[in-house]
Amino acid sequence: MPTRPLLGVLRLLMLLCLVHPAIAAELATVVVTQTQGSTPYIAEGVVEAVRQSVIAPQVAGRITQLAVKTGDSVNKGQWLVKIDPQQANQQAEANHAQTLAAQAQLDLARREFARQHALFQQKFISQAALDQAEAQLKASQAAARSTLATLGVAHTQTGFFTLTAPYAGRIAELTAEVGEMTQPSKPLLVVYDPQAMRVLTNLPQSYLQQWQPGSTVQISLPGFSPQRIPAQAVTILPVADSTSHAVPVRLSLPPLSPPPTPGLFARAEFTLQGTAQPRLWVPRLSVVQRVEVTAVYVVTAQGKAQLRQVRLGREEGDKVEILSGLKAGEAVARDPIAAAAAR
Repeated sequence: MPTRPLLGVLRLLMLLCLVHPAIAAELATVVVTQTQGSTPYIAEGVVEAVRQSVIAPQVAGRITQLAVKTGDSVNKGQWLVKIDPQQANQQAEANHAQTLAAQAQLDLARREFARQHALFQQKFISQAALDQAEAQLKASQAAARSTLATLGVAHTQTGFFTLTAPYAGRIAELTAEVGEMTQPSKPLLVVYDPQAMRVLTNLPQSYLQQWQPGSTVQISLPGFSPQRIPAQAVTILPVADSTSHAVPVRLSLPPLSPPPTPGLFARAEFTLQGTAQPRLWVPRLSVVQRVEVTAVYVVTAQGKAQLRQVRLGREEGDKVEILSGLKAGEAVARDPIAAAAAR
């Protein structure tokens, strides 16, 4: 009668046969294929917004209302933050009173000049007296214009206590709280337009001459579909980093749904001229990931599966490029799970 350990081994073997039928049969393999083509340069980049604005007040005051939070969508002209305008309103009222007083002085000066002019025509006063009345009139006119301008400034400043969205977009960052005291030029919000996004990356100086302007640059964003996105426009900035000697490149993204957010990781694939060489391909499903090791199971002529570490390149459909670790014509297991069980 079988012992308990032996029964456990028999059950495990039966389970493996049920889950991996390839153990009892020959492993399904695929031959490593080779093609000719230009070697692409894969550059890492970051997603950024074409339009992104830091919103800060022009006046000091206490925040009384917040209409948004981080992640909210806003319309153009929508109010975002309100600052207590009490002091500004009081200043505007004081300026208004000064304007009325100056206007009254101007009216009095006009009437006085009219009287003095009539007396001068009748030769009852001298030219000096008329000149003095005219000077008083001009001084009153200047004072009235000054107070009117000051009133206009006061009314304009009252509009600074409400911050609005400069365009339709999304709130990326909010650093303000109700009741907080704010100062001029202190950032409170960051808003960006999600409909106009791009990828910022770098192209090394050594590859700059090998990239043909006008050729398509493919962008990949992990977690977004499609996996390969052609850049709508490529802009090479006329500067270079003094340390890495790389040139910044801006790649415009087409509208995506949902749109990516600024700061996401991205890859850009530049096709270089004059770099044609053999390229090896295997099915993507044949590749196995083990912690930090990327490998495939190579099947020998005797039918044995051997795990071999490889370095991957770009993906095209259901295939992935092998940069090192394999040779053309070698056979790899199509199903790495079945290969592992058959070892």
